[in-house]
Amino acid sequence: MTTLTNLQPVRATGSASLVPAKGRVLTGDRPTGKLHLGHYFGTLANRVRLQQAGHELIIVVADYQVVADRDHPGDLDSTVHDMVLDYLGCGLDPARTTIFVHSQIPELNQLILPFLSLVSMGELSRNPTIKDEIRLADRGMVSGLMLTYPVHQAADVLFCKSTLVPVGRDQLPHLELTRSIARRFNDRYGAVFELPEGILSQTPVLVGLDGQKMGKSRGNAINLDDTDDQIVAKIRAARTDGQRQISYQPRQRPEVATLLRLAALCRDTDPHRVAEEIGSRGAAALKQLVIESVIELLTPIRLRRADYERADAHGILANGNSRARELAGRTLNEVRAAMNMSYGFIETPLLETPLLETPLLETPLLETPLLETPLQERR
Repeated sequence: MTTLTNLQPVRATGSASLVPAKGRVLTGDRPTGKLHLGHYFGTLANRVRLQQAGHELIIVVADYQVVADRDHPGDLDSTVHDMVLDYLGCGLDPARTTIFVHSQIPELNQLILPFLSLVSMGELSRNPTIKDEIRLADRGMVSGLMLTYPVHQAADVLFCKSTLVPVGRDQLPHLELTRSIARRFNDRYGAVFELPEGILSQTPVLVGLDGQKMGKSRGNAINLDDTDDQIVAKIRAARTDGQRQISYQPRQRPEVATLLRLAALCRDTDPHRVAEEIGSRGAAALKQLVIESVIELLTPIRLRRADYERADAHGILANGNSRARELAGRTLNEVRAAMNMSYGFIETPLLETPLLETPLLETPLLETPLLETPLQERR
């Protein structure tokens, strides 16, 4: 298991000098609302570092997973395009990173069927994440989509032959099931899949301004596209205590600790140092420092985001969808062949150009029907 520390170089567990071999990294987000600072410190900043380290990133916008635990997906069209603009603002480069929408890749979703044959209902129902979802939903059952959610994630990881997967500790059971599915498929049908390795993030859960986990639906988050006025209003409304001496004591003074931690993350320092800097100047000075720290962090992100328009996001998704379909088609061909299910039919067209040689927004569309496209093999 590889460890990834937020805003620090990638390092292997137990050694700060080792960097994992460059590989293909699969990660993604559910488009359930605006991206916020919790996403930035939890995943987005690390994705940029992985990109800068030379890894190939593939990001899935997991729109199907939105309806796994809710009755209506909301305004997905706006949410998905805004998410891509936030990615660009944070520094992700679409010339080096593939961004695609889950529902637009039918070849990927076809992989779920053979994968489902490799797991039992008991394995799915015992998954800790599924148990937590049942508890949080306050109901005795979940949808079939939620129950099979780990298998969908396995398809997301394996369709592109990902070698590295950033995960939090709560997602380790998902990754282990993905590895089990890959191993079982290889044992049953022949070697097709590598076993992906996890990149374990050390980033703590960023607490929201109300002391709970920062979340899109909780109204306690600072969004990446918030204006200065919105940031000021949110931070000034945050709770503190009556002590003028500022100290970092998460258990005794959780509200103050939340603000100190936020300022420290924005400034890439330790919350104890931030507390010492404020000293006896009280909560007003603390909030002002947090405001300045957040605005300083988000200003360049918002400026980069403003350089792009919705049409740019749409083009990036079109390019990413095309690449993802090619990768998924290649894997589906291998799976069908291994399972003796090709039947001599002409198969899905294969990738002809690597990612870095594909001009942004210029990936050609297929000009011939699927069954008229000859099979090509990339060596």
